[in-house]
Amino acid sequence: MKRLFLWSAAFAVLAVAGVEMDLLPNARTLELVGQRYGLAAVERLSAWRDLVLHLGGAGEHEKLAQVNDFFNRLPNISDSDQWARRDYWATPVELLAANGGDCEDFALAKYFTLRAAGVAPDRLRVTYVRVWRPQLSRMEPHMVLAYYPAPESEPLILDNLIGDIRPAAARTDLAPTMSFNAEGLWSAKQRGQHGKLGEASDIRHWNDLLARMHHEKTGAIR
Repeated sequence: MKRLFLWSAAFAVLAVAGVEMDLLPNARTLELVGQRYGLAAVERLSAWRDLVLHLGGAGEHEKLAQVNDFFNRLPNISDSDQWARRDYWATPVELLAANGGDCEDFALAKYFTLRAAGVAPDRLRVTYVRVWRPQLSRMEPHMVLAYYPAPESEPLILDNLIGDIRPAAARTDLAPTMSFNAEGLWSAKQRGQHGKLGEASDIRHWNDLLARMHHEKTGAIR
């Protein structure tokens, strides 16, 4: 475990809701993750750190592809099985340490990672959708990350249910309802800055998530 203390202090810093936040785990966080989850968890966090630092000079489509592929390798696990909670938004550190999560965890981890890699906030929105489940013959709640090349353009969808990134028009199995990022909350039926419903701080799970991300820097690991 000595490698935990050899990390550079040059951690990625992310501005979220006006607060400067270290996105990547520090040495203390890694030490605690190793104690609780084992060396494999530390290796996953190390790979995440390397990904963020590597993507700094990449084009945006390359960033999307690599981040989507990185997180989609993790298992899809329900909140009840992973956290013994009905609905829990895991931080990226928690998702990687526990080696799996549900759709909200994937979408949020991709959002924060792409922000840390330099993608502008107005190009990314975490999006509530309903997804058609043919095996159940019904629509079910789901969450994806939408990337907008321009404010009024058709978004690209990053989804943990499928491996490739597709334009929204090609995802006829999805029905968007609402989207958000650190800058606000919108009706997903409108693009750009139209249809704003409120602030991300209106979402309780978002506030809880940011608080846990902050506390992780002091060694508070679930």
